[in-house]
Amino acid sequence: MTRTNSRRHPALAAALLLSIGVSFQGGTFQGAWAQDDAPATDPDSGLVQAEGWQVVKANCTVCHSARLITQNSGSRNHWEHLIRWMQDTQGLWPFQPEMEATILDYLAEHYGPKEDARRAPLPRQLMPDNPYSSPAESGSASG
Repeated sequence: MTRTNSRRHPALAAALLLSIGVSFQGGTFQGAWAQDDAPATDPDSGLVQAEGWQVVKANCTVCHSARLITQNSGSRNHWEHLIRWMQDTQGLWPFQPEMEATILDYLAEHYGPKEDARRAPLPRQLMPDNPYSSPAESGSASG
């Protein structure tokens, strides 16, 4: 069996990709599942380019990678708690109230809690028995 190399047959490779709804326009991936409405991101940091992103980039990436932001999520209170922890233990400088509000607004809006990131809890009948449960929890009477 002969294997076709797409480097030798670029027209064949392009035809195959087009047949499944994938194209490349101007070096950008365009596919049926591409998100046209996805917000633009900074190519250097990966941060969503929206109001406040440059303040976040300027302050947060001095000490750590932007990936610590983009790979996490949380409520405004969660992000504020992390800022306080960094200020108390990691040497992060105090922010002016306006700057802190800009940072927290940005993080809460673009890296807020992910509601669909976890599966729903399993129903109790699908859970294994808990070997550490108390007799009252298991319905057994002691005695």
